[in-house]
Amino acid sequence: MQRNGNPRVSVVVPTRNEARNLEVVLPAVAAIRPAVHEIIVVDGNSVDGTIETAQRVLPWVKVITQTRRGKGNAMACGFAAATGDVIVMFDADGSADPAEIPAFVRALVAGADFAKGSRFVRGGGSDDITLLRKTGNAGLNGVANALFGTSYTDLCYGYNAFWADILPDLDLPDISLPAPPQGMLWGDGFEIETVLNCRVAAAAMKITEVPSMERERIFGQTNLRTFADGSRVLRTLAAEHRRAARKRVERAHMEEQSRALTPPGGLPVVPQADPATPQVNRPPATPPRPTDGRRDASHLRLALEEEAS
Repeated sequence: MQRNGNPRVSVVVPTRNEARNLEVVLPAVAAIRPAVHEIIVVDGNSVDGTIETAQRVLPWVKVITQTRRGKGNAMACGFAAATGDVIVMFDADGSADPAEIPAFVRALVAGADFAKGSRFVRGGGSDDITLLRKTGNAGLNGVANALFGTSYTDLCYGYNAFWADILPDLDLPDISLPAPPQGMLWGDGFEIETVLNCRVAAAAMKITEVPSMERERIFGQTNLRTFADGSRVLRTLAAEHRRAARKRVERAHMEEQSRALTPPGGLPVVPQADPATPQVNRPPATPPRPTDGRRDASHLRLALEEEAS
């Protein structure tokens, strides 16, 4: 894959019992110009004829069934099936405007790794957000920005796009893994949007926010639970912050080992382990505190880790 000014665009649409909405959404996405490369509907064992509806209204649509359950797993399955240069995350309920897809693509072509939709920048808005949810979202933005050094204005919004070549850095759960006997694998649930936002930030990728107008769901009822989902986002932020800290320690340890094995002016020497010699693991170094002027978020991290425990 090469990044260029005319990328092939794959639109991933996770679904579960969204047949009526797909009758409106799929033709609207297919009508976007320049034309999208492919539309991938990922079904989560619908019982309302979602698959049949998708194939009827758009015969060339690619339909797959997710391997486990949860929105995160559906997204990961769609990402794995995508063959485009750019991947767009698009909800099936009709709340996202397909006409905004070219703006997301332009942001990527202009240099972003990840184009994040925002309802709270100039040009964005929502017909479907309450004052309570707006206030909660603002608080979660503040926590995320303090922990990851970002400047997000809309953490909890799922309309995003990114270059397909960053998928390895996102490190999502392997879609071939079996589902656990109870619960879900981390990243398989509705925490997926927050997971992605945290991981692109932790990887120091270039993020551009794109104004987006959220519309009301066309048919059916939302699965959003304001307090339960807000608590889940907090736990996700805490878990992803710990994960990012571990990754920094691992990288620092590897770099230290590489320097120790590199003679002056030479290539690293990789010692061959003697199988008869027990291996001793060195304790990881304490990660350095940020020195780039970010706000001290130690009190937030402590509160979040208590919440996640």
